[in-house]
Amino acid sequence: MQAVILAAGEGTRMRPLTDTVPKPMLPVADRPLAAHTADAAVAAGAEQLIFVIGYEGDRVRDYFGDEYRGVSIAYATQEEQLGTAHAAAAAREHLDGDFVVLNGDDLYDTAAVETLFAECPAVGAYEVDDPRPYGVFSVDGGRVTAVVEKPDDPPSNRVNVGAYHFPAEAADWLADVDRSERGEYEITDVLERVIGAYDVRAVPVERWLGVGRPWELLAANEWKLADLDRRIEGDVHEQAELRGPVIVEAGAVVDAGVVIEGPTLVCSGAEVGPNAYLRGATLVGPDAHVGHGVEVKNTVLMAGASVPHLSYVGDSVLGESVNFGAGTQVANLRHDEAEVKVTVKGERVSTGRRKFGVVAGPGAKTAVNTSLNAGVVLSAGATTTPGESVTRDR
Repeated sequence: MQAVILAAGEGTRMRPLTDTVPKPMLPVADRPLAAHTADAAVAAGAEQLIFVIGYEGDRVRDYFGDEYRGVSIAYATQEEQLGTAHAAAAAREHLDGDFVVLNGDDLYDTAAVETLFAECPAVGAYEVDDPRPYGVFSVDGGRVTAVVEKPDDPPSNRVNVGAYHFPAEAADWLADVDRSERGEYEITDVLERVIGAYDVRAVPVERWLGVGRPWELLAANEWKLADLDRRIEGDVHEQAELRGPVIVEAGAVVDAGVVIEGPTLVCSGAEVGPNAYLRGATLVGPDAHVGHGVEVKNTVLMAGASVPHLSYVGDSVLGESVNFGAGTQVANLRHDEAEVKVTVKGERVSTGRRKFGVVAGPGAKTAVNTSLNAGVVLSAGATTTPGESVTRDR
């Protein structure tokens, strides 16, 4: 069985975090986002993984190589991002028999992927309270009879999560669809053709997360960090205190006076302390640095990010090589306790979270005693001035 993993998109809604890193390679706990999809496919019995790559595709190749967890890997390139059917069609030359297609920027529960592999044809279906923003399935006795995009009057509450098991002949159908109204080649058009020719099973997905925006990357880390078991391999000072599921990888250093409450992962090459406090679902990425008197709560620090002195960072995502100056304070709660909003592609969007801090793009730097308001986005390379209070995106 072959699994096609779609990992070619630019991730524009995740900017500025994706200015230098493709979205499927953003960190989620101890591996990139796409690796969780690959792990689910391997656990389900995939005999080959086919990654469809495009934007910053070398990052995907460098990580996965020619083999992953004993399973061979092939690559197909989507030169232009023209939709999901267009992306999957790029893998046609590698396909031989029925095949599974998964989104490389989504998280799925492993049991659902295993069931998907065992049934052909089949699609993953996830129940939501409000299905209107999604592709929605009409289901009759466990069989999918139609899929409707973003309906005002949904036929069910079971939505499409971008997980498909297609029969072999659907490989040719991938390249035989018309552009949609938004100018893309949609894989749901292929699904509709499969529905017309076969009985397609709706596979229940118990847990799923589409990771398209920065706060969803935070949620992905909350999910996957909670699944890790305590492991201490790095250099931990005898006067540090580690509570609960904390992972300190080999090559990481935790200094005196540090308190870490799990689930927290300190990656190889990272340094924490002295006298720092880490709590919540926190990822301290490779070669990142959390310094003296710093409190970090429920936050992702990507590779090389640094918060070295007397700062507070909560419910935030810091991109690669971000540096926060001494005394930088992040607000993560509105005074009216309403949901925090963030600007995505020029539009103010609710995160759905009562607590959310900031998003700092790669290489962003704050000056001493900077205050950052909840929901602020710092673009790649953005800077602040000493003592500045930043209430708008920079």
